[in-house]
Amino acid sequence: MWREIQADERIEVDVNGHKIIAYSFGAGSETVFCLNGGPGLPCDYLREAHSCMVDEGYRVVAFDQLGTGASDRPTDAALWTISRYVEETETVRKALGLGKVHMLGHSWGGWLAIDYALAYPEHLQTLILEDTVADMPHLIIELERLRAALGPETVAMMQKHEAQGTLDHPEYMAAITILNYRHVCRMAEWPAPVVRSLTDWNMGPYTTMQGPNEFLYTGNLKDWNRIGDLPKIQVPVLITHGEHDELTPACGLRMKLAIPKAELHVIANASHMPFYENPGTYYPILKAFLARHKAA
Repeated sequence: MWREIQADERIEVDVNGHKIIAYSFGAGSETVFCLNGGPGLPCDYLREAHSCMVDEGYRVVAFDQLGTGASDRPTDAALWTISRYVEETETVRKALGLGKVHMLGHSWGGWLAIDYALAYPEHLQTLILEDTVADMPHLIIELERLRAALGPETVAMMQKHEAQGTLDHPEYMAAITILNYRHVCRMAEWPAPVVRSLTDWNMGPYTTMQGPNEFLYTGNLKDWNRIGDLPKIQVPVLITHGEHDELTPACGLRMKLAIPKAELHVIANASHMPFYENPGTYYPILKAFLARHKAA
């Protein structure tokens, strides 16, 4: 189960003149390399949920992506592309001498992990895709289905505000809040690391790449689709989703059917953060997968 652990090392990495801060836990011979969600979130919520893997003998590494947390925060919107973040991820991996890694990507970090796996397959031992997708147009259809559960009048209200650009209207924000509590984190009180990450959200990368909120995709990734490329991923892949996930289990099934060595687990009583919502189910799945695929 997750607990707050202080990083053993806080490492500064130069990426094309920008300062990136990485955090390393433990001294295991194999590394779980965490790519957090967002875009625009510091890595607190994901690194603190997975630093406990040091107890299983792993080194755990996470980093604040450019524009987030303790890393530099430039304002040039041209920097907010998935291809640039792939190269940033590879620069951090090389700078820390990680060798082959168990790459764990959550949400947006999963999109990043997929593109990284396609660009640098030789550096992966396994790939762990948590609460993520590989087909954005399909996800957008799924999000419309989740929104529809609010009822036709509420959906019409949301569409009106989206058309008018009045996304800060209280009634629109109220609908988004309900969706967040249904499909992002179903806990009455959200864990401190989650709140800390959300409070420090840089909306520059987020709006440029994704959109104004979790249920409206208008950014440069809205047409991103890697389903056709997934058969190229030859390492073992673990896919997990909460049963109420905003990035739905149906999205996970599309990935599983396309990846040769993939397994899919849907975690009950959880949405987008099973590691906090249902740790008793989540961690045994993760630990068992990693144990089966340790280096010889």
